[in-house]
Amino acid sequence: MGMHMRAGLGLILVLLIGLIGVPTVEAQEKAMTDSAKAELVEAAKHAADAWLEIVDAAEYGKSWDVAASFFKAAVTKDQWEAAVVQARGPYEPMGGRQFLGAQYATELPGAPKGEYVVMQYEIRASDNTRLIETVTQMIDTDGEWRLAGYFVQRP
Repeated sequence: MGMHMRAGLGLILVLLIGLIGVPTVEAQEKAMTDSAKAELVEAAKHAADAWLEIVDAAEYGKSWDVAASFFKAAVTKDQWEAAVVQARGPYEPMGGRQFLGAQYATELPGAPKGEYVVMQYEIRASDNTRLIETVTQMIDTDGEWRLAGYFVQRP
């Protein structure tokens, strides 16, 4: 992969990483009850877990197919497949995954207003390297929770 391609993929990941930022507006979140938020977080986590199974099976094209329309408008399928291979490839196969926590938001930097849940997982790589996966789900135009952002990093 050429230097320009890597730089382009890095930019795509940086753009998508903007989705994992801390929410800047809290007024709408405060208006919602804790139990309502918990239900939304649980639904988003269920969708994220299903999406992660697709990625863990190395079905990267399918993982793009089932992502949010916002995500698919930001990155092509080919770019996504290359970016996932670059991000996860050195660590495959991945080991067990532990859910660390989630945060509900209605606004995230660089993203349209909507309903989002940002989740973090700890995962172990094949060489026992500890990694943090950040998965952002959003309610898409069809009313379903779908992937809006994904990032893997060493803590």
